[in-house]
Amino acid sequence: MINVKFDSKDNIAKFLVTGHANYAKYGKDIVCAAVSTALIMTANLYEQINDGYNIIALEAKEGYFCLEVKIDNEISLAISKNLADTLETLAKDYPKYIKYNG
Repeated sequence: MINVKFDSKDNIAKFLVTGHANYAKYGKDIVCAAVSTALIMTANLYEQINDGYNIIALEAKEGYFCLEVKIDNEISLAISKNLADTLETLAKDYPKYIKYNG
């Protein structure tokens, strides 16, 4: 199961995502692919705006992803909200495979 923890306070948003969905065999798991794509696209976007200024921490490895960012304008807020909404929607669509705490 993929566990998603999202926390936002004091103008800092933190996403911690661990585990694997085990929806299908490795390489064919659409749930893992959807979550991974959302995470990577968001991290890449944060790296592209303001030369990555908003990124406090970013670590990604097999079965683990942590992104912590400064929320100091409408764009950074919108990006974080989009990721949180996407992960929450995926958890609602695949409740046996994703647990969302936000």
